Amino acid sequence: MRRLFVIAAVLISAVTGGAQDTSSLPRILSFEVDHPAGVPGGWNVSPPGSAQADEKIVRGGRWSARIERAAGSAGEFSGISKVLPLDVAGKTIVLRAFLRTEDVTGFVSLWLREDAAGGGSAAAFDSTQSRQVRGTTDWHEHSVTVPVQPVGRQLVFGVLISGTGKVWADDLELLVDGVPFSAALKVERPKTVLDTDHEFDAGSRVALDTLTPVQVENLTTLGKVWGFLKYHHPLVTSGARHWDFDLFRVLPTVLAAADRRAGNAALVKWIDALGPLTACKTCAELKPENLHLSPDLEWIGDEARLGSELSRLLRAAHTNRPAASDQFYVSLVPGILNPVFANEPAYGSVALPDGGYQLLAVYRFWNIVRYWFPYRDVIGQNWDDVLPEFIGRVATAKTAPDYRRQLMALIARAHDTHANLWSSLGDRPPTGACQLPVTVRFVEDRAVVTSGGGGLERGDVITALDGVAVSRLVQEWSPFYAASNESTRLRDIARFMTRGACGETKVVVTRTTGETTVTTARVPASSSTGGAPTHDLPGDTFRKLSNDVAYLKLSTIKAGEVGKLVEAAAGTQGLVIDIRNYPSAFVVFELGQLLVGDQMPFARFTAGDLSNPGAFHWGASISLTPAPLHYAGKVVILVDEISQSQAEYTTMALRVAPGARVVGSTTAGADGNVSPIPLPGGVSSMISGIGIFYPDKRPTQRVGIVPDVEVRPTIAGIRAGRDEVLEAGIRQILGPGVPLSEIQKLIPGGR
Repeated sequence: MRRLFVIAAVLISAVTGGAQDTSSLPRILSFEVDHPAGVPGGWNVSPPGSAQADEKIVRGGRWSARIERAAGSAGEFSGISKVLPLDVAGKTIVLRAFLRTEDVTGFVSLWLREDAAGGGSAAAFDSTQSRQVRGTTDWHEHSVTVPVQPVGRQLVFGVLISGTGKVWADDLELLVDGVPFSAALKVERPKTVLDTDHEFDAGSRVALDTLTPVQVENLTTLGKVWGFLKYHHPLVTSGARHWDFDLFRVLPTVLAAADRRAGNAALVKWIDALGPLTACKTCAELKPENLHLSPDLEWIGDEARLGSELSRLLRAAHTNRPAASDQFYVSLVPGILNPVFANEPAYGSVALPDGGYQLLAVYRFWNIVRYWFPYRDVIGQNWDDVLPEFIGRVATAKTAPDYRRQLMALIARAHDTHANLWSSLGDRPPTGACQLPVTVRFVEDRAVVTSGGGGLERGDVITALDGVAVSRLVQEWSPFYAASNESTRLRDIARFMTRGACGETKVVVTRTTGETTVTTARVPASSSTGGAPTHDLPGDTFRKLSNDVAYLKLSTIKAGEVGKLVEAAAGTQGLVIDIRNYPSAFVVFELGQLLVGDQMPFARFTAGDLSNPGAFHWGASISLTPAPLHYAGKVVILVDEISQSQAEYTTMALRVAPGARVVGSTTAGADGNVSPIPLPGGVSSMISGIGIFYPDKRPTQRVGIVPDVEVRPTIAGIRAGRDEVLEAGIRQILGPGVPLSEIQKLIPGGR
């Protein structure tokens, strides 16, 4: 899986900018310029005050940049970034930098992103996050690389740090095919309709206060027709029309329509204005071979609802759709085939509320799910019913925060944990700048403190916050939490549930001694634990728990070191591979090949079809091929609700090892390379972009990875400091005859 799930959600909405003079770029990249108020000159700093020019610790010249995070630092990341127009000729862009770190508890990342026109989604992205840059007081060179994409219009790059600690950056270089960016051959990128049509840049000029039932019905038809034509009509798929702005042009007429017939007539006139439909020369056809999902297009033949003329126009557009290797508003990543929505502007400068742009957000997301979401058949409800409900809820939102919350509720209906409004989680309930300094996890369906603080103890069961029962809060908050299954929804609610206003509050908890009320205080959110991102053992990536049991966790694994670690496990009876985390590196094949003796298929993909939007086809099976080095012991894989996306894909691969056992509980049920979706208002979502199945076509989305041995933590176990899942994993290796007390002695520190 691409390492976008955690980091791109934040970086995708980073600062953007226009053309800049690059003559001073080499000096800016080496920090040898003036630094007003000590801030690195020529760089954006986020949050303000987190980066300074440093003349004491440098690699070359007089200055470096120092980025610091402490326990109370705002946000999840601190960093410096820079924006440049992508106006150079070349094939590949490389960003190099020398980095030095000190006491980093999270990770450090050098990153480089290429953006499409209009502030749309990332056309290309690379970062060093998976390379575990931390823990060195020496300067080391790092680099990231992106291909120059035809849709690319600007570069955004920088250095960031998560957790706490310091990172210094110095002597950066930005190269195009080996030539400094400032000296590279300049070219003018071909202009698209997004560059030339500016009629609604300042706003849609559509105000929506309330909507009548007739308006909702007509807007529902408009949304379906607009989305269908976007991906089928050759004038639109070729990029000849600014389709967002064409929506704003027809909206007033549709809103003014007195009934369904008048609304349909307005759409007929709108489509006719596009001009005669040219008959396709090479027409698309839907081939039945390897077809997983067919397009859902029966509605275009519903003359009772659409009228005969509108239905005829839509059917003609479908018949004459081009056999496409590309479309303007969507493309497929070469070799991977998840969709890219590079020409979808985010309209970050539009002032909200704006009824037209808010309606556009509904239409864009809803149609992307209809045509490009590989799991639309397991959403769990009629997707057609979602559109009219959220037309009213999103389009008539009166404030920007309410607009974003209603978007979250829409996105949550896709039931895909990847599909959140990642740029705006601060607007999701509960809101507040502070939270209790504890870690909470739902155990036995109750909110349990797993790491105490502020007067709360490990094993406390929280039953009420601020005088409101937790059960009621969960019910109120759940519609805003996008999740593939309920365990994942509770996972995310647990992480944020204690947020609220800073200062004193009362929490009702149940302990072994009975119910009690604890007076405690919320502290700045970034200085509290905020919810553990992993459930694995703290400390080293690999260790021998005994001469018979080896332990390897993937949250801190480094690419290239897997063989050495597995070799160190040689001679043990079994290897516990802990994936109750998100792997820090993609080691599916590097690790998997050491566990199998024969070629073993483990997954099969589905992907979309540009010629037949809404169709998804099966690909070939993906297999592990054995390597000369082979681990001969038992393999036990630990998973739970933390295991998501790359963690789930990794588990699918490793469980094909002979005799391997998966121990724990059902995983997050969100697999597949993610596809970012820019949305109006400068916000962004994602979807799982390709379908991931077992070789026999059994699903994983929403189902998750079902363990061979189901083991869940208990409240009693949490209070006793036990790791019951790891205990069960060790039991699979040592056998049923070994006393539990002996197994518990093998686990460092207890859990």
